[in-house]
Amino acid sequence: MKLVAITSCPNGIAHTYMAAENLQKAADELGIKMTIETQGSIGVENELSAKDIEEADGVIIAADKTVNKDRFIGKKLIAVGVQEGIRNPEKLIKRIKDSQADVYQGNSNADDKQAKMPTRADNDKQNPIYRHLMNGVSFMVPFIVVGGLLIAIALTIGGQAGAEGIKIPEDSIWKTIEQIGAASFSFMVPILAGYIAYSIADRPGLAPGMIGGYIAANGSFYGSEASAGFLGGIIAGFLAGYVALWIKKIKVPKMVQPIMPIIIIPVIASLIVGLAFVLLIGAPVAQVFESLTNWLAGMQGTSSILLALILGAMISFDMGGPVNKVAFLFGSAMIAEGNYEIMGPIAVAIAVPPIGLGLATFMFKNKFESAQRETGKASFTMGLFGITEGAIPFAAQDPLRVIPSIMIGSMTGSVIAMVSNVGDRVAHGGPIVGFLGAVDNVFMFFVAIIIGSFVTAFMIKLLKKDVYCSDKTVVTEGDVVNKVEVSENTEEVLQPKNEDKKNQSVEINKLTDILTLDLIDTKLKADTRDDVIDKMIEKLDENGALTSKNKFKQAILAREKENSTGIGMNVAIPHGKSDAVTKPRVVFGIKSEGVDWYSLDGSMAKLIFMIAVPKHTEGDAHLKILQMLSRKLMDDAFRDKLLEVRSKEEAYELLDEIK
Repeated sequence: MKLVAITSCPNGIAHTYMAAENLQKAADELGIKMTIETQGSIGVENELSAKDIEEADGVIIAADKTVNKDRFIGKKLIAVGVQEGIRNPEKLIKRIKDSQADVYQGNSNADDKQAKMPTRADNDKQNPIYRHLMNGVSFMVPFIVVGGLLIAIALTIGGQAGAEGIKIPEDSIWKTIEQIGAASFSFMVPILAGYIAYSIADRPGLAPGMIGGYIAANGSFYGSEASAGFLGGIIAGFLAGYVALWIKKIKVPKMVQPIMPIIIIPVIASLIVGLAFVLLIGAPVAQVFESLTNWLAGMQGTSSILLALILGAMISFDMGGPVNKVAFLFGSAMIAEGNYEIMGPIAVAIAVPPIGLGLATFMFKNKFESAQRETGKASFTMGLFGITEGAIPFAAQDPLRVIPSIMIGSMTGSVIAMVSNVGDRVAHGGPIVGFLGAVDNVFMFFVAIIIGSFVTAFMIKLLKKDVYCSDKTVVTEGDVVNKVEVSENTEEVLQPKNEDKKNQSVEINKLTDILTLDLIDTKLKADTRDDVIDKMIEKLDENGALTSKNKFKQAILAREKENSTGIGMNVAIPHGKSDAVTKPRVVFGIKSEGVDWYSLDGSMAKLIFMIAVPKHTEGDAHLKILQMLSRKLMDDAFRDKLLEVRSKEEAYELLDEIK
């Protein structure tokens, strides 16, 4: 059986790739060939070819954005939300395998019903209202980010302090940059409305939606000093979309059909939406939005603290899901209205869960298995860039303890930010926006993130139990992993056996302690990832570091199935822990033209390090080697030097610096 899939989330950052990875892993385990197209923030990657689709027995679409299905007419198709792709990939594949998916028939009435109304089998995961709204949000966010950053940069560099605050001189280039940022902001509501309508009615809905959004954002159309804001934009988007969809369903003569999508539908839908806003909807919605904005702007004392608590809880509750997006959209809309002190607490709350859990894996290692501690490093890094989804792997494994911990941490950080008048001019969060100059009261912004993250970490310590690993190891505070015996029916831990004590640690002070010239290949002759793995395992075997090549290869491939060891930046670090390894060793190879290692950043792997460690030394040697490599390989200049070496001796001399 062959399947194809498409994954996409509103922001196109984390959920898109997590769903793709989990679907691929489930397909591999079921012995099914699957090709996955991702529609992320950087565009379409691994685009499905006509041949891929023709040979496919079924299609899975796991997306919270509208995905064009025209390519899949005649194929069994399942369309669900992106979270379903992350949580239940095997279930989705089995539904197609067991013929529980309908054949997609194109723009028929049956298809319209399928597209707009989620089936009971989907458990309402693909809520159509949420999907259409998130489609608009995903296109809107870049405009807010660009506008906010340009204005923040202009104020930071070109602003001059005065009695009325920071202002930019009219004759300055920074004033022009500020105006470009303001222009970007002006597109926010029309883009939101236009792409909500596009999600509902496809291209015929785009123009009416944008026109309706423009009218909603300009109160002069309906005699109001205030605009209907993002609330009006949402209403305009849905109204335009469903009006256009209704007109599409009207049967017309064949001679009129060609001009329906480009003339008839856009013109009639635009008139209906425009007149409805001017005559009926605009003024009342503007009054509601103005009242809401004034209420928020006037919040002080306990009222503002309550708002901060609510926003912090919403942001962290589902880590990028629907509840998170509602709070995020609310804060983004307030930026456009000039109220930055709503997005400030949200920006803090966004960063706290992944940073807090990363800290917890560093501080309280007895609470996490070794694989989770590795995930903690990635989580911490994602938090620095404002990606809340970095906390999802921990919450998925232990939701009853992790979710309350991150909610309390985010609420704490959010309240500190609110009472400190922290503002954020960009619809994004995490320390990155502070470094870019987009935050007001940046000192307290960082203080709020730090305190909230430590609160999360200590909540984890309080709520989470010590972890006893399935491979009969126990993790201690000192991060020494000792071989122990564990009772089959209890968590009783006995003392290590004497014969294992001599293997509890391995002395490795620098990489060349476990790397020799015969383990270096500066001209790898291999065309695929698996070929590279085979070449490197062969070198280990020739070095006498293995008792079984096949057994160690199984360990390497099992690790790759968990997630790719292509860390990006043209680097891959495949690693395996196995009883087939007799001594810790590292193999280094250079593939100048690169090999696809399925890295998240899409880069080809050119510098490849294979780590092999015996099972009984995994807690010491394995982590130490990874730490040494990761730290040094972050240096761009060092990576460039490695790529330029022409001999094993040159490579060895450079690698001798890794310690």
